[in-house]
Amino acid sequence: MKRWSEMHSIGIAGAGLVGRVLALNLIQRGIQVTLYEKDSAITPPNAAGYTAAGMLSPYAELELMDAELFQLGVRSIELWPGLVQWMAEQDCAVDFQQRGSLILAHPNDRADLQHFMRQLQHKLPAGYRVEQLNNARITELEPELAHHHQAWLLPNEGQVDSMQFFTQSERLLKNHPLVEWRENQPVEKVENHQIDGQAFDWVFDCRGLGAKAAIPDLRGVRGEVFWLDAPEVKLSRPVRLMHPRYRIYIVPRANGRYVIGASEIESEDRSPMSVRSSLELLSAAYSVHPGFAEARIVNQLTNCRPALGDNLPRIEQQDGVTRINGLYRHGYLFSPASVEKALAQLA
Repeated sequence: MKRWSEMHSIGIAGAGLVGRVLALNLIQRGIQVTLYEKDSAITPPNAAGYTAAGMLSPYAELELMDAELFQLGVRSIELWPGLVQWMAEQDCAVDFQQRGSLILAHPNDRADLQHFMRQLQHKLPAGYRVEQLNNARITELEPELAHHHQAWLLPNEGQVDSMQFFTQSERLLKNHPLVEWRENQPVEKVENHQIDGQAFDWVFDCRGLGAKAAIPDLRGVRGEVFWLDAPEVKLSRPVRLMHPRYRIYIVPRANGRYVIGASEIESEDRSPMSVRSSLELLSAAYSVHPGFAEARIVNQLTNCRPALGDNLPRIEQQDGVTRINGLYRHGYLFSPASVEKALAQLA
């Protein structure tokens, strides 16, 4: 195996979230990258990472994780500021926030919230904690949620503006001298040191669902989100609401925009959102803050997130090829640390 200093070309199959984070890391090392994108330049991009809310929420997801994955998410939160700072230095700024997040429930669902928080606290590694909030503390953190009387603060959680990241990373990569961006080139085969027959010092398979032929237990999980313009709503951090079927989140963006999501359906159907999902998501947002009643629906997006049988991320390394896949609902939470781990294994 060649050392990093001896590698002159890396091929990356897939220009979704993982492929972009990987490419940005490699060009900072001074390595030539060829990036294969199956689509042409389209708006919006046909990628799960564009549809995602960009939440960095290891605490909220700990219920379904072990301590190792929790630390992987914590590590990504440590890595994101450096990555977005470097992008800003290239005149490609991306909004990154880390103010923690709130999780709350309506009176009928408070027992579920208490049960959820007991499980979370039981699984939290030593040195990490969450804060139970009374009405006064809620009002201090989010004055417009003063009508809620109980919530929890999940500290250090944050978010990346996914739309900005996709727009700015594409602009940076397409114009960088170390990057060859090959759009409208769907990849059929990734094998040892080769992408569709072209040779590289090393290749990475980051195609998500496009890698089904190489990863038999890969499947898609449908997710749905709304983008709302809500100038009457002033929230400063993500808010999660307990729901009988799934956790609903409200993520603030700049200029009064909010991302509302996300349903979780075992299906690879990418058709428009159902009436049921629309009613659940919009009613939940309105129940958290009445100002959403006058919000305007800017967009509704559906996509399928790549998941493996155990719903956990996977890094597979063979001679000449590394596969990173299965980030499921945690693309932004796991991508930087997964890329760091994959590159460390290769080194």
